Amino acid sequence: MGLAALEARLERELDLVGFARPEWVRPRSVDGESVLDVAVIGGGQCGLATALGLRREGVTNVVIFDENPAGYEGPWETYARMVTLRTPKTLTPIDFGLPSLTYQAWWEAQHGAAGWEAVDKIVRGDWMEYLRWYRHVLALPVANDAKLERIEPLPEQDLHRLHFAGGAARLARKVVLATGIQGGGEWHTPAMVRDNLSKALWAHTSEPIDFDALHGKRIGILGGGASAFDNANYALTRGVGAAEVFMRRKVLPRVNPIRFMEKVGFAARYPALDDETKYTAMDCFLGHNQPPTNDTFDRAASWPGFHLHLDSPWIDVAEHNGLVRVTTPHGFHDFDFVVISTGLLSDPALRPELRDVADLIARWGDKVTPPGRRNALIDAHPYLGEAFEFLPRDGEDGAPLHGLFAFNYSALISLGLSASALSGLHNALPRLIKGIADQLFLDDQHELVADFLAYDDPEFLGEWPLPEAGEAA
Repeated sequence: MGLAALEARLERELDLVGFARPEWVRPRSVDGESVLDVAVIGGGQCGLATALGLRREGVTNVVIFDENPAGYEGPWETYARMVTLRTPKTLTPIDFGLPSLTYQAWWEAQHGAAGWEAVDKIVRGDWMEYLRWYRHVLALPVANDAKLERIEPLPEQDLHRLHFAGGAARLARKVVLATGIQGGGEWHTPAMVRDNLSKALWAHTSEPIDFDALHGKRIGILGGGASAFDNANYALTRGVGAAEVFMRRKVLPRVNPIRFMEKVGFAARYPALDDETKYTAMDCFLGHNQPPTNDTFDRAASWPGFHLHLDSPWIDVAEHNGLVRVTTPHGFHDFDFVVISTGLLSDPALRPELRDVADLIARWGDKVTPPGRRNALIDAHPYLGEAFEFLPRDGEDGAPLHGLFAFNYSALISLGLSASALSGLHNALPRLIKGIADQLFLDDQHELVADFLAYDDPEFLGEWPLPEAGEAA
């Protein structure tokens, strides 16, 4: 078929469904400076789809800002090192029901239907190529190399001033933090690693790692989730001599609760649960390490330089003769370099761009008393509204938070698999987009209603009684 034919078909589908709705949001400016209706922070899959969904709602004064160069938004060409995505290939999370916008249509246009049947899981690099095409074919407005440093609330004007690295700034009515898995907090690194090792000897899996410089070397990897095995396999493909994974668990994680959530409607209906049930469910969810896919594990384990240490938490790390000495309950190991794969923490207080408002934001620990034990990881998450909006702590003025939406992994406890999870994205996007559009409408309701009451453009132009034949109409 070819991409050109697919793009023509997509254009026709967009016309058939009337995707581009009339613009209705009242334009604003302050002292001659134009105001964005929506600023989307993050140009990965969530940010791109948010901008497209808003276009369908007639909200078009939108710009996506991403800190990375063009074509390198999101994790896929930066720190993600899995061979394939972990989700089923049939998920269609960002196509908005348009068949020609699906990954499958994009793939088949280039490789044919038989090629699609041969695909097991989507190759990571192919997914990034699809996202690049998605941005291009839809002409989505992305400003690259724009790192957000601070969100300054201007509650008197119901605005936010966004400050970017290098001194640039923009005004926006609504701000969507489509900032991915780490965008609600930070990647976790044990203090003993940060405090005891020089940075030249370690890296977190979320960072760039020059594995080519470690050719023939021995590396240790702390963590038992999927990312640890992704990095082990990737390192060994780059010529690392040995990659050894250390887990505190005595057995490999085997259960992936996301698969259950996908099958029974749990992902879609989770937001309807009461808070106590959500707390219990997510306490269970966070107790599971996401296991590696079977193919990822098999790839890593097939290398002669791979080794897995079960029941082996790191008790201590130290520099020893230019190496990293790792101590476990079973002895010590020396490595040229260590890689940390210990997950993340979600807490608005950890985000530098939220420093002006973080103390105002409600947390789960503020709002919910669980039926069982407390979970500090859950308690630190923001307690979000039904459209991913930040809510204020009891007794705090919520005006500085109005218009801020956390469409990133920190929404997990409040709204389940949603932002940053392909399994839940197709359910989450309509919720977010409706919430933004509703807020914009309600913020301007007095002017819009006044315009409606004053509206008198005639539509019917007929006359009665009808003019006699020969009379001028």
